[in-house]
Amino acid sequence: MNRETGLFENSETDLPNMAYVLENDIKFLSGVGEQRAALLRKELGVHTVGDLLYYFPYRYIDRSRIYSIAEIRDESLTYVQIRARIVGFQHAGSGPKKRFVALVEDATGMAELVWFKGISWIEKRLEQGREYVIFGRPTFFNGQLNLIHPEVESTLSQQNRPTHGVQGVYSTTERLNNGHLGTKALYTLVCNAWSLAEGHIRETLPEALLRENHLIGLKEALRNIHFPENERSLKEARLRLKFEELLGVQLSILLERGRRVERSGGHLFPTVGERFNRFYQEKLPFPLTGAQKRVIREIRRDTVSGHQMNRLLQGDVGSGKTLVALMSMLLACDNGYQACLMAPTEILANQHYATLNRMLEGLPVHVRLWTGSTRKKERTELSASLLSGETDILIGTHALIEDGVQFRNLGLVIIDEQHRFGVEQRARLWSKNDRPPHVLVMTATPIPRTLAMTLYGDLDVSVIDELPPGRKPIKTLHYRDSHRLQVFGFIRNEIRKGRQVYIVYPLIKESEKMDYKDLEDGYAGITQAFPPPEYVTVVVHGKMKAADKEYGMKLFKEGVAHIMVATSVIEVGVDVPNATIMVIESAERFGLSQLHQLRGRVGRGGEQSYCVLMSGDKLSTDSRKRLAAMVETNDGFRLAELDLKLRGPGDMSGTLQSGLAFDLKIANLGQDGQILTLARQAAERILAEDPRLERTENRLLRELAARYRNRREADFSMIS
Repeated sequence: MNRETGLFENSETDLPNMAYVLENDIKFLSGVGEQRAALLRKELGVHTVGDLLYYFPYRYIDRSRIYSIAEIRDESLTYVQIRARIVGFQHAGSGPKKRFVALVEDATGMAELVWFKGISWIEKRLEQGREYVIFGRPTFFNGQLNLIHPEVESTLSQQNRPTHGVQGVYSTTERLNNGHLGTKALYTLVCNAWSLAEGHIRETLPEALLRENHLIGLKEALRNIHFPENERSLKEARLRLKFEELLGVQLSILLERGRRVERSGGHLFPTVGERFNRFYQEKLPFPLTGAQKRVIREIRRDTVSGHQMNRLLQGDVGSGKTLVALMSMLLACDNGYQACLMAPTEILANQHYATLNRMLEGLPVHVRLWTGSTRKKERTELSASLLSGETDILIGTHALIEDGVQFRNLGLVIIDEQHRFGVEQRARLWSKNDRPPHVLVMTATPIPRTLAMTLYGDLDVSVIDELPPGRKPIKTLHYRDSHRLQVFGFIRNEIRKGRQVYIVYPLIKESEKMDYKDLEDGYAGITQAFPPPEYVTVVVHGKMKAADKEYGMKLFKEGVAHIMVATSVIEVGVDVPNATIMVIESAERFGLSQLHQLRGRVGRGGEQSYCVLMSGDKLSTDSRKRLAAMVETNDGFRLAELDLKLRGPGDMSGTLQSGLAFDLKIANLGQDGQILTLARQAAERILAEDPRLERTENRLLRELAARYRNRREADFSMIS
């Protein structure tokens, strides 16, 4: 069996032949060879014949119609296909303008086929007097039909194709094109692979599951994904292949989740004690929302279940996740355990430390801070405090995973903005106990439902979907650069009211490659428009020394500075209730989730706050959609769904964690939510009856899950 593709023979007794055909090195396929095989392996990850059959077209073109030359009168047609005979050749021009022209004719007229590159290679493959099928974009020069760099194929070769209609177009790369492996050549190789492998494909899903979900067989699906007879056959092929891919993902996730629950005994937090109760009765800064109460109940249930908690807490910016985290840590402390909270930046870790100390003032809870800036002498004292149990709660950055950080009895780990940490970093933190602690991971980046089911399908998910009372919705406005003076006037009015302003840039320095506003140039413009000493402006960006950055933050937090000029380093970890304006320069440069995160830095006090999106005058369609959506809604989950559709799961997963856990070959999480839901429901139903897929009738599903388990990046399954 091919681990990646899951292709099999029709018969168990033919397995050696199957291995020869489908797992055969791609270099032995007709038309490949050593040099092309190296390119296919490096550029596309195609190692075998089976791999090539799972390299799917990204779009399709209709090759069913043959035009006569006389029918093509202008350039309104995107592509045309003609059948014509070569009647002559010409070499024209010289140097960079050198071109090779083949004159062709059919019964209705003449046309020119023109090449500017690869001339010697093309010239050797064309024969005067032979009839060819020619496909390309029509252009006209001096009234003559031209096809520039067309696809040319002899009519005899085309007769051997699996189809004469809809043809797949395969994504290629510059290196592949340079090696004469463009989309046409890839299509030819797929044809060769199919003719070789067609009789050696075994079904990979149980017959009952195919009937239940109205799916076609694998052999038919692979044929129709590469060589569809019509739109209906293509749709059926896509549904079958997407369902199988997403089912494999969900089976792998849910099986791992089941194994984790079986093997991991969790610490018990049965007591709601003095510290939790006193905080709730005396220190609560505002009444808990219904959503916060619901999440705390869910965490309580997890921590008395006898199983290790692994819960993802999603909450929009300003929804009160930190308060839920603190109350969860107090539960751990009341039951004799220590807790820690890991944040991605020192700014955020320091803010958490200050916030928790302020909220816990007067309570018997000892909170300490450990970051990269913690001095050696303090680390020695802090290590002793952790081992003795004197420290109840430790706040820190990734420095917490260092070997020197050892706990007496770590019962709860909370990871804030968890997508900013690597898998290995997280695993090292919760492996500091013989028995793994409970784990709560938090994110203020709303995760679309389809992406959450795939990235975090093995975690329990809690959502805080209410804002604390008294918060006013942020008003979002979009202005072009030409209205900058109007925006400056608005900023001055807010500063006169005693408010503060963020101005965020996508770049620190000017870039030759990107026409976006940069911080250095922007700072000069801001200080000119808002001159000192009347206005105080500070700068914060990621390349500054920690002390300088902290000093700038301090001036802004204390209200000394009116304006903070920054990069997106302030996306998380800056909480200044008096800041009421967020100006985002070159807003078209940012994704929706990041725009929403930045917007969440304001609106944290009782005053009306504003987010001003500045952009250039020329915007792409997607940029216009993103900015319009920001103006329309403050709902982070709606924005995340739209972001997934616009940017795709690859880009989104870069925002959420380092790479998608599965390399999806055909399914698209931004478009295939309904298929994913069906696959998830099928996986849950199957595992409810056979939790380990041990029954004979589930053998194919066991193999399917194993393939995806092997491909999956280890994440929370690393907890042992």
